[in-house]
Amino acid sequence: MSPTAASSVRNTGAPAPGRRPRRYGSWLRGTAIAAVTLVFALPVVWMFAAAFKTNVQVTDPTVGLWFSPTLDNFRNVLDTGQILRPMGNSLLVGVVSTVLSALIAVPAAWAVGRFRMRRTGSLILVARIVPAVSLLVPWYYLFARAGLVGSYTVLILSHMFVSVPLILWIMISFFEGLPVELEEAARTDGLSAFGAFWRITLPLAAPGTATASLLAFVFSWNNFMFALIFADERTQTVPVALFNFISYASTDWGGLMAAAGLITVPVVLAAVLGQKYLVAGLTSGASKG
Repeated sequence: MSPTAASSVRNTGAPAPGRRPRRYGSWLRGTAIAAVTLVFALPVVWMFAAAFKTNVQVTDPTVGLWFSPTLDNFRNVLDTGQILRPMGNSLLVGVVSTVLSALIAVPAAWAVGRFRMRRTGSLILVARIVPAVSLLVPWYYLFARAGLVGSYTVLILSHMFVSVPLILWIMISFFEGLPVELEEAARTDGLSAFGAFWRITLPLAAPGTATASLLAFVFSWNNFMFALIFADERTQTVPVALFNFISYASTDWGGLMAAAGLITVPVVLAAVLGQKYLVAGLTSGASKG
């Protein structure tokens, strides 16, 4: 083909081969993302909308998103103290159990990942997948004999049973993905193995630690089963407090949705503030080398 003919072909404006399929693929991905987002966002939107409705409006299918909002549900929930004390209990149990779990699990994960303790990793996985409900009866018996039922201690210990394997399992793959040459160089300079971990590896593992700790805190904040069995009126957490809005005869839907909206805010704020570390931890822990 002559240069003139090739130039005329390029100037015809015909789409390049493969451009239309890529355009359709991008459109399909956008549609799928929008559909999934809508499915997950609708219940949250309905919850916050119902928090500003009366019980009659909540149960009326003709009342949609256009209504006269009221703050009575939030006033009743806050004035009666139905949610503030449980939120404080959940915050205390969640923070303490997460910090203690991280102090135990992060060094253990480094040891398992660096020294290739495959059998230990398998045992950790078994502990991670054992259903906690199967341990409630022996736990209750032991904690009752020790006089711990109804205390913060029993809630913290029971939450750590799940948080320690969770953090440990996440951090094993994260430490395996960090270059071992940095630790070897630090040991050449005179540091011990643990000193190299403390001064070199641990700061590099901050995104992974933040990710695992945030997931453990969210588990503790949302856990219902342990608090229902081990807590009393003084130490009950927010999931049990939400359950109290449901009675045999009726359900306070407005108060329930207002309380649910209030307890959602701390977790959302934690996720937003730790978004940088969360994304970095999830992506770094997924790759090795």
